[in-house]
Amino acid sequence: MVSSIASPSDAEAFRTLNEEWIARLFTLEEADRAVLGDPFGRIVDPGGDVLLAREPDSGTVVGCVALLAHPDAVFELAKMAVDPDAQGRGIGRLLVAAAIDRARELGGTRLFLGTNSRLAPAVHLYEDAGFVRITRDRLPVADYYARADILMELG
Repeated sequence: MVSSIASPSDAEAFRTLNEEWIARLFTLEEADRAVLGDPFGRIVDPGGDVLLAREPDSGTVVGCVALLAHPDAVFELAKMAVDPDAQGRGIGRLLVAAAIDRARELGGTRLFLGTNSRLAPAVHLYEDAGFVRITRDRLPVADYYARADILMELG
C-alpha cells in the first residue's frame, strides 16, 4: 500500500529511512538535512509529494520516495529508501511506479533523478522503469548532490 505523507510520524519515518542509508554509504549533505528535516515545507508545499509504502497489516512505513517540484513541470525522483528488513519484496519497484504515476498526476512533463554506481540494484530498478542515463549538462538544476555519479531521466 502506497500513500502520501500525512503526519509528523510519516515525516519522521521518511527522515529515518533516508538518514540510515545515506549516512551508512555516503555523507549526509546539508541539502539532505534540509529536505529530510522538513518534508512538508521543502517538498509538499512547493508542489511535490512524499510517497510511503506501508506494511498492509500494521501500517508501518517500510519504504519511501519523494517527488521534488522544479520549474517548468519538472519533477525529481529523490530520497528513495526501503527498510533493509523489507528489501527484496518489490517495494522499491512499487514506489518507483507510484512516483511516476504521481508525477504525471501533478502535471509533470519531465522526471529525473541522480543516483550512485554503488547502488547497482537501484540503478537496475530505474532502468527497468524506463529511466535512461543523461549527462550533467542535461540536468534541469544547477547544483546537485556530489554523490550522484549517475544521472537519469524518464525516457
